[in-house]
Amino acid sequence: MVARWVCLVMLCLPLSYGVKAQELLELHMPDAPPLTLTSVQGRYGMVGDVALAAIAQAGYRSHIAVAPWARAQQDVSRAHNQLIIPLSRTPQREALYTWIAPIMPLERAFFSLDTPVSDFAEARRRYQRIAVGLGTAQLEILKTQGFSDKQLYSLKLGDNAPRMLEMGRIDAWFTGVEEGLYLSPQSKRTLKMSPTLSSADLYLACSKSCDAELVSNLRNAVEALRANGTLQKILSSYRPAR
Repeated sequence: MVARWVCLVMLCLPLSYGVKAQELLELHMPDAPPLTLTSVQGRYGMVGDVALAAIAQAGYRSHIAVAPWARAQQDVSRAHNQLIIPLSRTPQREALYTWIAPIMPLERAFFSLDTPVSDFAEARRRYQRIAVGLGTAQLEILKTQGFSDKQLYSLKLGDNAPRMLEMGRIDAWFTGVEEGLYLSPQSKRTLKMSPTLSSADLYLACSKSCDAELVSNLRNAVEALRANGTLQKILSSYRPAR
């Protein structure tokens, strides 16, 4: 379903994009399902599919680059005309990138096996070890909320937070609601989710040094996908019926 939407956009490119279509853009993204997928043929995740559709809509070709998330952020920030998703627009990142367009909001919450906390203050008191993705906005949020380094366990590639909860290696997992609900079935026990404690848009972003024409073309493409309903259809295709 998702691949069909992306292909449909690519087949319907205006003829005026013909020359520009030869330009290749490098798109950096992690394997962070369901937001971005790098190992499923023809499916690139909620934000991934939208970004690739926008790149095609604007008349460019794309190459997906996969690297450790913290390093990818540094590399893109220092480069020229390189793209990155899914990036939250936080105060710490504001001056490091060119922010092209928001793709979707991402709510964040704690997942645990016991009674959910109601706010950050309760989480600081109750949790001694919290799993959080290395290089993610979630890590910045918890530090801003006063959590100590000793309380935070940085998840690395291959770490399975639901399994770590089962084994008692962590007390809670702070992550995006979409990711938490997507990965929760991997646990043999039911994960309990706190109320949403933070929310921010996920962006398609570019290097700090990014051509104005490129930014304008991609921004217009994202907004066109939003206006014609394609963006929402892509997002909905990854969400289970409730």
